[in-house]
Amino acid sequence: MQDKTQKQITLDHGSGGSASSELIESLFLEYLTDPALHRMEDAAVLNIQGKKLAFSTDSFVVDPIFFPGGSIGELAINGTINDLAMQGARPAALSLGLIIEEGFGLDDLERIIRDIADTCRKAEVPVVTGDTKVVPRGKADRIFINTSGIGIIDEAADISSSRIREGDAVLLSGTVADHGITILTSREGLEFQGELQSDTCALHKMVQSILGKLIQSSSVHALHALRDPTRGGLATTLSELARSSGTCMEIFEAEIPIAAPVRAACELMGLDPLYIANEGKFIAIAEEQHAESIIEVMRSFPEGHNCSIIGKVTSNYPGKVVVHTSSGGSRFAEPLTGEPLPRIC
Repeated sequence: MQDKTQKQITLDHGSGGSASSELIESLFLEYLTDPALHRMEDAAVLNIQGKKLAFSTDSFVVDPIFFPGGSIGELAINGTINDLAMQGARPAALSLGLIIEEGFGLDDLERIIRDIADTCRKAEVPVVTGDTKVVPRGKADRIFINTSGIGIIDEAADISSSRIREGDAVLLSGTVADHGITILTSREGLEFQGELQSDTCALHKMVQSILGKLIQSSSVHALHALRDPTRGGLATTLSELARSSGTCMEIFEAEIPIAAPVRAACELMGLDPLYIANEGKFIAIAEEQHAESIIEVMRSFPEGHNCSIIGKVTSNYPGKVVVHTSSGGSRFAEPLTGEPLPRIC
């Protein structure tokens, strides 16, 4: 029998917000002490026999498992590829782990595996190993997926939140909140005017093109940090970057791209799009003089055509995010508290 006096895990601990950070810092990092883990990036950077590698793992429990623009299978592949890409890595190989509940439909499983295969083919990153477990009916919710991945990092690349400096530009590769709002409306059976669709996609080719252009011009040092704003959304991710770098992120609300249907859905439901999850966007922090060059590369990709320079790095309020509103005011954007949208990835 469970001891009712001890503290318990809540959904808030999986939100990607302040409760998640507290759990990681007070428990996991207390016992797991490897420096690669303590960097707290989207992927670990390892030096193995002279090779600079990125290694990452992620688990996916999204509900519903099929949604406009994707499925749990696509999400699992793209999510791990993107974690590797956020360290500037070229993804090389993935693992696939499935936990399936007894009674899950074989047709649905085939559809998921087909989606995984199609996504891998498009991304040009293979699944090379895997595992499947089946648990009794009622001991899971249909299907959970874990993916891990390894990638190769160019020796010239040095991407880390520790490199963020005052004067850097803050770039965003596209519209925010598409995925989280799509999952919520699909789950609740809500309909809005205009098409809502998840933004799940692999970002490694765009990142490699940015790095390639910077390497060619001998300015790869100009790209300081990359991060994909998944759980907790844009505001929480920027808060993490501000805190880890000891800088202030000053963001201009009018420059943040939000699709009209997403904005309408957020206004109707009283949700702030800056805290809603994304699965196909990334933040880039780079030297200001190279920002337009990076934007040019982003816009050459379909998934980057709504990219924007949304702000700058300052020293005004270290560890904080300041949002300059469209109405002319300013406010702090704190990390997410609570779990407004559970199981969005």
